[in-house]
Amino acid sequence: MPVSTKSTTIALALALTDLALFTALMAGVVLSGNPVVQLFMALLAGFMIARLFILGHDACHQSFTPHRRLNRWLGRLLFLPSLTPYSLWDVGHNIVHHGYTNLSGFDFVWQPSTLEAYERMPAWKQRLERIYRSGWAPWLYYLVEIWWKRLYFPSKAVMPTRRGIFAADSLLVSAAAAAWIAGLLVAASATGQSPLWLLAVGFLLPLLVWNGLIGFVVYVHHTHTRIAWYADKKSWSGANPFVSTTVHLTFNSFFGAALHHIMEHTAHHVDMGVPLYRLKQAQAILEARLPGHIVIQPFSWHWYFDTAKRCKLYHFERGQWTDFSGAATSEAGVLALAQ
Repeated sequence: MPVSTKSTTIALALALTDLALFTALMAGVVLSGNPVVQLFMALLAGFMIARLFILGHDACHQSFTPHRRLNRWLGRLLFLPSLTPYSLWDVGHNIVHHGYTNLSGFDFVWQPSTLEAYERMPAWKQRLERIYRSGWAPWLYYLVEIWWKRLYFPSKAVMPTRRGIFAADSLLVSAAAAAWIAGLLVAASATGQSPLWLLAVGFLLPLLVWNGLIGFVVYVHHTHTRIAWYADKKSWSGANPFVSTTVHLTFNSFFGAALHHIMEHTAHHVDMGVPLYRLKQAQAILEARLPGHIVIQPFSWHWYFDTAKRCKLYHFERGQWTDFSGAATSEAGVLALAQ
């Protein structure tokens, strides 16, 4: 069976299962009455938001089911728990990020600054950049730089194209958030719990966990001392960018499956039409056909924080990562080479 074959049955089963699990966890947060249990379930609910988003991400790529209209409606539904406006994600992710991965000035996701650009920043922005790239704040980066600035009613400066569907999708997630909050307030009154506490564990904490997970995932997918960024289209297009700009981060089989195989990311960038439930097979085929051309990185917290320590700024002329003082932290002229 071709790896790009899509199955409505598999897609719907995944969507219904994850929606049911998320609903059950939210019910547990409301009804358990035990603060420790509530916190634990809220953390799991945040993880389930990430799983639902990954399914919606596939739907937005039109790789979830064979039916375009069904994909669009499923994508909107699956994006609601993460408060992601579907059409704006479609433009920013499918067109910009996938179309120009790691091309500076186009791909805005974790785009590194140069030393010169960093030194021109006001002090507050330099401090914020240091926080973002500390390794501890992927949640803050995604919440501010992606969701707030680019996805939720983005300004005309950020999104010059104004379409009715953009506002409609932002209103849709606003309505979902309002219904979510109202439901928790009603539940607090009915169960005699503190409204502020229930909002914290039933709304804010799951969303913070979700923001942390998505910020982490998009960071590790395209940030590595052997992954290059490019300043111009000519050098970018000549570097086989859909392979050379993406990390295959490996985990144990359980965690990889728990994230719906989204870490098989090189295959996803080479062919967005491969559904997530066939990505593992597609990644294996790709690595067999392109030995030595894909960055394969076993995950460890040591590697992650070492990467965060080294990948602060980028010197485009040398093709080299630097720290905030401009000192080189990777080899010059780095391109994606497998370990």
